[in-house]
Amino acid sequence: MRWTGPLESAALLTVLPVPARAAASTRGVLPWAPLIGLGLGGIAAGVALAGSRWVSPGTGAVLAVGVLALLTRGLHLDGLADTADGLGPLRGRERALEVMRRGDVGPFGVITLVLVLLLQVTCLATLLAGEDGWLPLWAAVVTSRLAMARAGLPGMAVAEGSSLGRAVAGTVSRRWLLGCALAAVALLAPATGADPARAGALAGAAAVGLLAAEVVSRRGRRRLGGVNGDVMGAMGETATAAALLAAAALWP
Repeated sequence: MRWTGPLESAALLTVLPVPARAAASTRGVLPWAPLIGLGLGGIAAGVALAGSRWVSPGTGAVLAVGVLALLTRGLHLDGLADTADGLGPLRGRERALEVMRRGDVGPFGVITLVLVLLLQVTCLATLLAGEDGWLPLWAAVVTSRLAMARAGLPGMAVAEGSSLGRAVAGTVSRRWLLGCALAAVALLAPATGADPARAGALAGAAAVGLLAAEVVSRRGRRRLGGVNGDVMGAMGETATAAALLAAAALWP
């Protein structure tokens, strides 16, 4: 695995300026996505905390979700909308792929986008109204990138015509993915203050987020014959929303 991977991942998954030479390949996008999620989650958590203290928990939630969209160029949200348009209505595989390749967003995409964003904002606002509610947001963003990285495991089918899917296929080993998950736990665990209730809430929220992303992945593979960039983005946004929902219910 080349050590230019973090730059390749940052080039595609964020708005950060990356040298063109380092961003020439996409092979490192998924293996290093959890690291990018750690950075993005930290920024969003800081914005959420500042907004909730200076104005209100609702303001902090809106600002945090907006900052995440800005820092990712709305790429994953676009993937969510396209995936909803492709998988929502009853249509065949070729027609679904054709719809997803178009630049416009249909009614299913709009409805899904609005509902997922509302869910993220309202759940985050609930968390920010309590103590240290920024931490589940950080964990949710990392969880979403772990879910996306799973799409690069060996044997994951790629949807027809997906150049990104072909480029990242098989780039993530199971050992690497497990190592990323353990590293994320080691980095985030100290912030719980050794509180078993909080640690359990974060673990439960992460599990729910990963499960939700897996549902999206399986649906995409059945309908499209495999995953593509849009499905990966939908997996990430779905994981974030589901993890925040679970955290809002479990956070002590």
